[in-house]
Amino acid sequence: MTKREQKAEGDDPPKGGERRVRVDVQRNLDALLQAAKAVFADAGVDAPVRDIAEKAGVGVGTLYRHFPQRADLIAAVCRREIDACADAAPVLAAEYAPFDALAEWMQRYAAFIATKRGLAAALHSGDPAFDSLPAYFDKRLYPAVTSLFEAAAKASAVRTDVDPKDLLGAVASLCMSAHDQGPDHAQRMVGLLIDGLRHAVSPARSQV
Repeated sequence: MTKREQKAEGDDPPKGGERRVRVDVQRNLDALLQAAKAVFADAGVDAPVRDIAEKAGVGVGTLYRHFPQRADLIAAVCRREIDACADAAPVLAAEYAPFDALAEWMQRYAAFIATKRGLAAALHSGDPAFDSLPAYFDKRLYPAVTSLFEAAAKASAVRTDVDPKDLLGAVASLCMSAHDQGPDHAQRMVGLLIDGLRHAVSPARSQV
């Protein structure tokens, strides 16, 4: 038997076992991120990591193997939520009329902002784990809101004197200012913003 044949026969790891390990690792990772999202929403990003591990059904050691620093976990949760929000845009576009798709997405984005208690302070802490998040945020969410807004504008369902990127900032500002009054209040404020998109600017008023 040649060396190549020996390697092919004896050196390859058992694929079934390797696959099971990968599945288990991914399951633990998903559980940790989902648990962290829930705990951060309830208690803020400074919540004890033991609470997160317990909610995920794993040991604290498993949490630290995936996320050696708290900042690593916060950044991973944020990226996951950014992805979920961005990925919702084409789904909503396929299910709803253009204006309704935009409205549904903006409320989803508002929920993403409202549930990240303490995240703004963490992102400005100077920790290098967060350095890439602003660019990632723009890369994923700006195209999402732009595609929905442009579809609504093409359908003559919204005013056109709006930069879609400004909508992201407006929703974030409303959610932050309404934080102490609860998510329902933020949802109503965002609803007013959405309703305002229906009304075109009056030419006479714009010249005043």
